[in-house]
Amino acid sequence: MRVCIVAEHASYQFGGEAVLPLHYFAGLRARNIDAWLVVHSRTRPELLAAFPQDHDRFRFISDAWFHKLLFRLSRFLPRRVSEASIGLLSQLTTQYLARNIVRDLVTSESVDVVHQPIPVSPRFPSLMHGVGAPVVIGPMNGGMDYPAPFRHAESAFSRIAIAVGRSLSDLFNQWLSGKPKAEVLLVANERTRLALPAGMRGKVIELPENGVHLGTWSANGKNTADAELPPKPRFVFIGRLVDWKGLDMAIEALSRLPEGELVIIGDGNMREAWKQAGERLGISDRILFAGWLPQAECAPILHASLALVLPSIYECGGAVVLEAMASGIPVIATKWGGPADYLDSSCGFLVEPSSREAIVQGFAAAMQQLIGQPELRDRLGRNGRERVGQYFDWEKKIDLILEIYRQAGSTGTRPSPQSK
Repeated sequence: MRVCIVAEHASYQFGGEAVLPLHYFAGLRARNIDAWLVVHSRTRPELLAAFPQDHDRFRFISDAWFHKLLFRLSRFLPRRVSEASIGLLSQLTTQYLARNIVRDLVTSESVDVVHQPIPVSPRFPSLMHGVGAPVVIGPMNGGMDYPAPFRHAESAFSRIAIAVGRSLSDLFNQWLSGKPKAEVLLVANERTRLALPAGMRGKVIELPENGVHLGTWSANGKNTADAELPPKPRFVFIGRLVDWKGLDMAIEALSRLPEGELVIIGDGNMREAWKQAGERLGISDRILFAGWLPQAECAPILHASLALVLPSIYECGGAVVLEAMASGIPVIATKWGGPADYLDSSCGFLVEPSSREAIVQGFAAAMQQLIGQPELRDRLGRNGRERVGQYFDWEKKIDLILEIYRQAGSTGTRPSPQSK
């Protein structure tokens, strides 16, 4: 099996979906499988440092003047509008340049399968067709909006622009026909399957978007649900500090408890606003903004916490949920998007996003319950780690993706490389 992975970004540092191509590449190389990664050159230094033995397996796409221009323009638009317009243009230009590299690689290295794991949006078009080998796309994850009570969080302009973009996605995907011509389309859930553009002809297979390396989140290689806890009940948040993460609701929930502290790992444009929220509520001394930390430093903080809190109202994936579960602690999350795919009542709390007050009250109640019942943390934590090991372990995901590659390679038509 010889595999080419192609992606806009591949980075452990960027966070989000950018880490997914690296998990696949690293997992394949760890098994001595011939794999190559075609990616934008902006992450070249990180990749060469992370994979010193595999420098010859990277093909980098150089930054062009239009990439820089599009990046500057993106800062003037709402996030989702920027992603669906400027972001789409940027990714398509990268894909156009990558496609030629992929075709040459397929020919020179006799590649069996081309895998495009990102972008994860089911409606983003792909240019990966006619490359000389069957193409696997995904796992994709999307097809969601903000919960109805929070639709006001987006401007009318943003909502209209997104609606228009979705209505045109079928046309774009027929014109830029990578997805309709793909051998296999991977989707994270039924919601994403339903969001696929019309006219898809490949086999659709369900596979979780995210996974977790159990060893990374274990102390001494074992479950740590019984790790020694700090004197004060501690909760932890990990993620970007951006509006849709809803961290202000977890801060307000904490303010309703007579005790407890919150460690916030991450950074973003909402940091100062959420610091001020803690001050207004009189609990700034119970909140620690730790900034970004590497996984090795996040793990012991998770182990020593009562739970991870994730009050996000727009979370398609949520890899941090799996990391907390792998650490042996429960999760308190909004019942919306990715966390609802990963969690159940055996290993955490899912709070209905029926209103802002409902989320605040639901988080406060779950946090208080864990403070009052330490044994509950241990039981939920053990169940969560068992669930992660059964369904979301990256080693098992690599087993599954290899089988998917084999299916694609055995049934694919291996079209001749061609230009469009």
